[in-house]
Amino acid sequence: MGIRTRTSGVELAERQRADSIAALVRQLLELLGEDPRREGLRRTPRRVERALRHLTSGYQKDPEKVIRAATYEVGYDEMVIVKDIDLFSLCEHHLLPFFGVCHIGYIPDRKVIGLSKLPRLVNLYARRLQLQERLTTQIAQAIWETLEPKGVGVLIEAQHFCMMMRGVEKRHSRTVTSALLGSFRERAQTRQEFLTLVGAGRKG
Repeated sequence: MGIRTRTSGVELAERQRADSIAALVRQLLELLGEDPRREGLRRTPRRVERALRHLTSGYQKDPEKVIRAATYEVGYDEMVIVKDIDLFSLCEHHLLPFFGVCHIGYIPDRKVIGLSKLPRLVNLYARRLQLQERLTTQIAQAIWETLEPKGVGVLIEAQHFCMMMRGVEKRHSRTVTSALLGSFRERAQTRQEFLTLVGAGRKG
């Protein structure tokens, strides 16, 4: 006898959801005046479905688990910075991409986080439909609430396709957002040290 495999309820629901997204993309192509049956578009609905699910996979992940998975007790109380973390996200207004870099700094209070977890945290929130302002705040707030540092600063510099391809069509414009908590907000010297070390506003 062959081995019979069972499809779980979760797997079946995932498959149905994927099929529904692909069907909607197919309908969208038709409404735009295209023929989804032609060779170049025949597999596009499924490709778009997979791409969208990947780009919004952050909804299924818990930021607290990401941080707590690699938190260590260390007697270190100077500023820790991870800068130039690449990020890619989708703007919730037009579902067009925005991309750029994220700089994160914090001053530990007995606990530090494994350095690779900060890029993972950025990816978690970036892989949702986003506003840059909200993305910046969410990253800072997650570190603040879970790691409980003396201060945390997050700065994002990004370019938005909704400004580059449509609307004002300004290809070189950049948007800069920051979220500062604890000593990064309260102490001008700490704030300035962070901004200097990440090279905020530099051309390049």
